[in-house]
Amino acid sequence: MKTTVHKANTRGKADHGWLKSYHSFSFANYYDPERMGFGQLRVLNDDIVQPKMGFGTHPHQNMEIISIPLSGALSHKDSMDNKRAITVGEVQVMSAGTGLQHSEFNDSKTDEVNFLQLWIQPQELGVEPRYEQKQFDQSKRENQFQTVVAPKDNVIDEALWIHQQAYISLGNFTASQTVDFQLNDASHGIYVFILEGSIAIGGETLATKDALGIWETGNVTMNIKEDSKILVVEVPMN
Repeated sequence: MKTTVHKANTRGKADHGWLKSYHSFSFANYYDPERMGFGQLRVLNDDIVQPKMGFGTHPHQNMEIISIPLSGALSHKDSMDNKRAITVGEVQVMSAGTGLQHSEFNDSKTDEVNFLQLWIQPQELGVEPRYEQKQFDQSKRENQFQTVVAPKDNVIDEALWIHQQAYISLGNFTASQTVDFQLNDASHGIYVFILEGSIAIGGETLATKDALGIWETGNVTMNIKEDSKILVVEVPMN
């Protein structure tokens, strides 16, 4: 088993006033040649958007884009005529494919929005752009992992699908238990990102917003040290 540790305070940071963004991998003005992604996971941004502010209309192409709200609600508009708010418990996927444009805005007058945006490189280019979002039953991630995103040809339960052999799972775990995570494909790697709490994997202890990339193993054992919320992204490594 091989690992790479990304502590929360080593992430890239951008503070634009209306937006605070923490970058797990090289993005925009943050560049680290050692952090160009993890396998097919190219971007994991932890964004905090101030009230009545947001991202203006901007383009994407040939990327699978996943948004996961952690607090607040984010309004979405795109060039496919979708206009919806994304709230906590929902997950949104967009296949940019041949190209699309979208905007994201915090409509609240008082509350910040905190959301994760992930970019996963697709296994095929030039697909037709698509958009989907879904509200998930969060009780189904209590002391177990709930798969919210899966490959188009292997959709698990109610997961949203993308054009890549990748899986995204969320789990909420109470302290003092051991959790075994079984990879769908032993040739993949997983990027474990701690949303809240503290866990230990091997000899590494991870706290809130720390991450650990793991590959060359088919199973990972997690020791839950505190009540924790965990994001796991499983991706092909090449």
